[in-house]
Amino acid sequence: MTKTILITGTSSGYGKAIAEHFLSQGWDVIATMRRPEAGAFAGDTRRLRVLPLDVTDEASIAALFETAGPIDVLVNNAGIGAVGAFEVTPMSLVRKLLETNTIGVMAMCQAVIPQMRARRSGIIVNVTSSVTLGAFPLAAAYTASKQAIEGFTGSLAHELAYFDISVKLVEPGYAPTTRFGTNAIIPFDQLLPVEYADFARPIMEAFAKPALTTRELDVAKGVWNAVHDSEARLRFPAGPDAVALAKGR
Repeated sequence: MTKTILITGTSSGYGKAIAEHFLSQGWDVIATMRRPEAGAFAGDTRRLRVLPLDVTDEASIAALFETAGPIDVLVNNAGIGAVGAFEVTPMSLVRKLLETNTIGVMAMCQAVIPQMRARRSGIIVNVTSSVTLGAFPLAAAYTASKQAIEGFTGSLAHELAYFDISVKLVEPGYAPTTRFGTNAIIPFDQLLPVEYADFARPIMEAFAKPALTTRELDVAKGVWNAVHDSEARLRFPAGPDAVALAKGR
């Protein structure tokens, strides 16, 4: 029997790769994004539905679940990035990060749990970041938004196991084309006072030429492994840098 996976934040990057990977394996895929016309997916898309979703809007979430029907797997991937000195990070930006990366994930979980509990089956995968595996400078607010989901997911996993619902974490490493690039809300140079320049330069140079770079397919396979896990494992680092950080921790 074909199963249905719903993925948030699929217009590009990790979310798009996750959608295409599950499509290639014969799943029914519901790909969501703020503007559905922005998505273009490779491969056979006969099992694909693209629906609008804003994870920060309760009405948008409610409309999605009215349309989507039964969901076997929810992947919370939608997120926004920000890097810079916390000293000059506007609190409005901090709130936006938390609203999308943290509360948006919680709201999606709350929306899908009733149907999974009624069936006593289902899987929720929350995508966080390798910043939860090791402290990174110039990413304090972003890290806070992702660390909150780590704790939330661990607690929720215990809570929902009673109803035979699995809850997992996928922790992607650093990919230059995602999160802090196309999804950054404010350009990095606007959040870097001159006083931080000497401190930040070697850090950003290291990120510009990472020795271990996470590919989008690494994350898609990480989600695949989490969905098919049979050992009650919670965390799935995705990408060589994330795996190395997890081992070091």
